[in-house]
Amino acid sequence: MSAPFRPFAWPLVALALFAGVCANASADKKTACTITVNSADEKEAFRRSLPKGQWEFVELVERGRHDWLESACRTGVRCDVLIISGHYDGGNEFFSDQIEAREFLPVDEMERVSCSDSCPGLFSQLKEVYLFGCNTLNPQANASPSAEIGRSLVRAGFSRADAERMTKSLAMRHAESSKDRMRLVFKDVPAIYGFSSVAPLGPIAGSILSRHLQASGTSEVGTGRVSGRLLGQFSAHNMAVTPGLTDRDPLAAHRRDVCQFADDRLAPEAKLAFVHELLKRETAEARMFLPRLERLTASLDDGELESPPVAAAMSAIAQDGTARSRYLEFARDADSAAVRARMVSLATRFGWLSPDDERAELVRMFNEQLAGNAITPAEVDLACTLNKDGELEQERGRLAVSPALAERVSHSAVLACLGSPDARERVLRALTSPSQDDVKFAQVYLRHRPLDDRQELRSVMAEIVRMNGGEAQVRALHALAQHRLSDPESLSALARLYPVADSVGVQTAIAGILLRSEYRTIASPELVHTLRTRRLGNAAGQDAIDVLIRRMQSQ
Repeated sequence: MSAPFRPFAWPLVALALFAGVCANASADKKTACTITVNSADEKEAFRRSLPKGQWEFVELVERGRHDWLESACRTGVRCDVLIISGHYDGGNEFFSDQIEAREFLPVDEMERVSCSDSCPGLFSQLKEVYLFGCNTLNPQANASPSAEIGRSLVRAGFSRADAERMTKSLAMRHAESSKDRMRLVFKDVPAIYGFSSVAPLGPIAGSILSRHLQASGTSEVGTGRVSGRLLGQFSAHNMAVTPGLTDRDPLAAHRRDVCQFADDRLAPEAKLAFVHELLKRETAEARMFLPRLERLTASLDDGELESPPVAAAMSAIAQDGTARSRYLEFARDADSAAVRARMVSLATRFGWLSPDDERAELVRMFNEQLAGNAITPAEVDLACTLNKDGELEQERGRLAVSPALAERVSHSAVLACLGSPDARERVLRALTSPSQDDVKFAQVYLRHRPLDDRQELRSVMAEIVRMNGGEAQVRALHALAQHRLSDPESLSALARLYPVADSVGVQTAIAGILLRSEYRTIASPELVHTLRTRRLGNAAGQDAIDVLIRRMQSQ
């Protein structure tokens, strides 16, 4: 028997059907996530053009909050399209050109989100990513194997041909180009748009986007299909498109290695177990992971290092004599002194070197440098940096350098960084040298070891004042520009030099030093008059001399 007819049931059926339609409409609605660390022009172009009933916009950046990306993960938002707007430094982060802005987007943080299950939804259903920043898809390698990598492979028993082939393979896997990093972060995303070189500024990019979306419609957005029309609109600005990595991609294995460092689901001891496995491979590969190894070991605090699981993992590395020998042999053969020093420091963290051993390794490195002629300002900078706390000065007696080489300014600068008083005197004399190279070494040294002694400063200043002008005197003055001089006698010496200077360059250099100094101690109407009436050449009103005059007058 059929059920009786109930007229009041029809409105309920209709309501249920309507609710189902609404639910489906809501389910079909797509989400455009935006990360706006600079201009909002690109975001607004999409917002104005995409149908409001079909698209929801979610800004992931929370102003004033440093952990905004992690906060976005906790909301459970799932993005169909991601639009990132910001200047890009070519490898490390997106940032703003607005001084008051504090938000930025590190690529390391993007890797963490991509590799970890702590944020399963944010990138999981992305179809398209739009990267509005310079060089976001630049294919140029940011890292490349150096010569010692090939040498280490030959020492390990590989033929030169095999070593060359393996070096090329390492170069491809570890290129760390912007394009590679974005493909790694946005795994399986069908279309990643960016720029292979300079990108248009926000207002220009927003205008081009608006024209494209008005002329071509919005049906392609969010489909994952590459838009040839969009690429055509930005063709003058080198827009490029690439897919994210897939499991079949040649770089998939490299991504798995990277995620061993970035995945925050992994406990520290698990990450260290991977590090140990990595150190058992050819040392050349561990060398390519050097920055990540440094960041990981530096992130472990004393509490973590003392926990039994982490201590056991570190102990396993420390006791691996084979890995230690290969690693130190590689480090000692490094072409770059800076890389060698970093590897030595990391060896100490691994427990392979004691503090005394580490200092001995660094002395060995400096002795090898001082025995040759290849010291550059970079080695001087490194020596001063490594000895910033004076820890290497106790090893100075173990430095071996011939008297002839020790007299060279380059060698003297290294020795001075390591605490030699005699070498410091030679470097300070080099400030007034006619050799531009000698002055460069002195400048690098003084950036680390400024003239703090008043008598020493006065002596140097007297030598500079006695110079015969020209470019050498300008270089010597520029070497003092970083000092914020407060000694009235030295400042007065500069004021006396100004009216007798024989070039605009010398006068401008003097003004530059005074601007960074306690010039108020010598400021007077007479000095202002001298600055104005005894200046050489015709100034446009905007150089250092004009700025100094205005500041002295405003006192």
